[in-house]
Amino acid sequence: MALDALIGVAQRRLAASGRPLRFLLAGGVNTLFGLAIYPALLWSSPALHDRYMLGLGLAQTLSLVFAFTTYKLTVFRTRGGAAGEFSRFLPFYLLHYAANWLALPLLVSGPGVDPVVAQFAFSVVLIASSWLWHSRVTFRPAR
Repeated sequence: MALDALIGVAQRRLAASGRPLRFLLAGGVNTLFGLAIYPALLWSSPALHDRYMLGLGLAQTLSLVFAFTTYKLTVFRTRGGAAGEFSRFLPFYLLHYAANWLALPLLVSGPGVDPVVAQFAFSVVLIASSWLWHSRVTFRPAR
């Protein structure tokens, strides 16, 4: 019995060892999707040309669902429990979106940071905090 438990622990650790690399790859795919979906929505829908903030909201919603799906299926590879995981996933991104919408104008109009540089720096913080949040909260292993 103890040997079976030890083998189970070893198998779980081996499966988890590739997780950081899968996380970075999924994050790259999620970033590309997020960068592409907003202009794609605006260009494909004349109704969104004058409602660009609505387009942003739609793009962020689609990006959120896409990111959740890629992390769940390809990084953490969890089964079932999607509703609970999504309820833990959502607050992280809502907080991130709110902080981003507040920080970007402050960084650009205050100290005069270039918007692209400020957004890139914000993305680096998101990547690091995202790994910590999702590995410990959203997709935490069952105990």
